[in-house]
Amino acid sequence: MSTSISFKKYHGTGNDFILIDNREQQFDAFTTTEFIRQLCDRHLGIGADGLMLLQYNPDYDFEMRYFNSDGRPGSMCGNGGRCIVAFARLLGLPLQRGEFLASDGPHAFRLLSDNWVELQLQDVSSLHLSAAYTILNTGSPHLICFTQDLDSLDVVFAGRQIRYRDPFTEEGINVNFVRESENGLTVYTYERGVEDETLSCGTGVTAAAIAFAHKHGRQGQQLIPITTKGGRLEVKFIAQQGRFEDIWLSGPAVLVYEGAYYL
Repeated sequence: MSTSISFKKYHGTGNDFILIDNREQQFDAFTTTEFIRQLCDRHLGIGADGLMLLQYNPDYDFEMRYFNSDGRPGSMCGNGGRCIVAFARLLGLPLQRGEFLASDGPHAFRLLSDNWVELQLQDVSSLHLSAAYTILNTGSPHLICFTQDLDSLDVVFAGRQIRYRDPFTEEGINVNFVRESENGLTVYTYERGVEDETLSCGTGVTAAAIAFAHKHGRQGQQLIPITTKGGRLEVKFIAQQGRFEDIWLSGPAVLVYEGAYYL
C-alpha cells in the first residue's frame, strides 16, 4: 500500500509554500535536503518557493519550521509566516491572534479575515549604508537597491551578480530592487535559497520599507504600501532615531489547493 504525505498549498502575494501539519512529528523522517528539494521542484514535485512544518510547542500557539526550495533550512520568511497562521486556523486552532516560534524567535500575529494576516517582525536597530545600497536584517538578510528603472531590469541576472559577490558568496543575501512613487514602493526580489526571482518576499518588502524611511529621515508611525509582482502588501512600524520598532507585515494568505504526495 502506498504511503502518502498530506499537504496544503498557500501563497502570499505569489510567494508560494507547501504546508504540512507536523504536530505528531510524522514528517521528521523526511526532512532531508534532497527530499524537500524534490517536493519543491516545479516539474518533478509539488512546486513551491519553500516548505513549512507546523509543529507543536508547549510555550507558543505553534512552531514554524521553514525550508527553502533548495532543501536547506531557511531563515525567517515573512510571507510564509503569514501563510502558516492561515494554515493553523484551517487546522482548527482557534486563533484570532497569538504568537508562534520561528528560527529568529517569537512572532505575534493577527488574523483579520479568512485570508488577511498581520505578522510582527523583529525590531531593527542597525543598517549598513553605502552609496549603492542598504543592508539590514528583518529576520533574513536583505540588500536594498533603489532604482527608477525596474521595468527593463533583469532581476535574476542583476540579483545573482550581487548575491554571489564577496562578501556574500558563502552565506548569500537576498537582493531587493526598489522604486519609489507617490503611492508607496514597488519591490522586485531575488531570493537566496530559491536562487531565482520570487513574485514577492515578506521580509524583503519590510526591509525595503525601513530603508526607505531611513533614507528620507521619517520619524514616528509609518504605513508604507508595497506593490510586488504577486500583489499588494503593507508594512507598518515606528521609526525612532535610527531604530525601527513594532514592525508589522500585512497582506493576503491564500489557500490554493490541497493534496497528497505519494512516496
